Amino acid sequence: MKTVLKWTGILLLLLIFGFSASVAVLKNRTFDAPYPQLKASTDSAIIERGKAIVYGPAHCAHCHTPASEIDRIDKGDIVPLAGGHIFDIPPGKFYTQNITSDKETGIGNLPDSTIARSLRYGVGHDGRALFDFMPFHNLSDEDMVAVLSYLRSTTPVKNKVPETEISTLGLVLKAFLLKPVGPEGEIPSSVKPDSSIAYGKYLAESVANCKGCHTNRDLKTGAYIGPFYGGGFVMPCENTPGKAVVTRNITVDPEHGMLAYMNEDAFIKRFRDGKRVHESTMPWGPFSRMSEMELKAIYRFLKTIPPVKNDPGPVLVDLK
Repeated sequence: MKTVLKWTGILLLLLIFGFSASVAVLKNRTFDAPYPQLKASTDSAIIERGKAIVYGPAHCAHCHTPASEIDRIDKGDIVPLAGGHIFDIPPGKFYTQNITSDKETGIGNLPDSTIARSLRYGVGHDGRALFDFMPFHNLSDEDMVAVLSYLRSTTPVKNKVPETEISTLGLVLKAFLLKPVGPEGEIPSSVKPDSSIAYGKYLAESVANCKGCHTNRDLKTGAYIGPFYGGGFVMPCENTPGKAVVTRNITVDPEHGMLAYMNEDAFIKRFRDGKRVHESTMPWGPFSRMSEMELKAIYRFLKTIPPVKNDPGPVLVDLK
């Protein structure tokens, strides 16, 4: 029996050592991905389009600024995208990057194609896979150029952001599960802005990330674990420790869906009214700046989503 226990212990130690060694080797693995041949423009109309995307449906400012600036953003202020927002989740403590044109601490020295590759294919400038916080993989070429053009036009802000602190879980995910997330299907060269269902789908799924928040997900891995748009995703509150908000069911389900009895005018008004729940993590400020046409398009798309019978429960819950 002592011999069996001895060899069992040795085997366990070898397995632990082998696993730890694998994590150490694989956590920094690199990936190949295409470099989109897209160039920023100095055309004022293109820059203005990029600004509208960045501070509107793409809500870049809601992440690439400290949490202390959210109230200013919600009021309509153009706050520099100097990074520093903290996402403290099971895989680690993530600090958003400075994406102003500063050459030392921002993106001023990164080529356009490198930035576009990160957004489209989820591969960083060093070739490592990025955690999928920016699901802009199917952003059209035209809109990608607009975003690049605006970012290049910004005033450089010197702000060195702390390094992300990856947890043990995060290291394991990086080693064995994390892979670049790329576009689904063909990337459109351009998408016509109008109030159509097609444009609403583009905004909801490729720009505003409605699906990413209004679908239940595993906070440890980011994997979808519920029906699309059925709500139920528990998101820790940044401004109220110990609390979390639960995203709503935004399908037309007559029992639990918010879109079941909301007409187009009421939908637009809801966005114009802005944040009602102080703890809400939804970027109400940026979304409230979307045009009536854009909101109509999103509404019309959401009305086509099959009803999901899922009760997300209360909006605000205690974290376990």
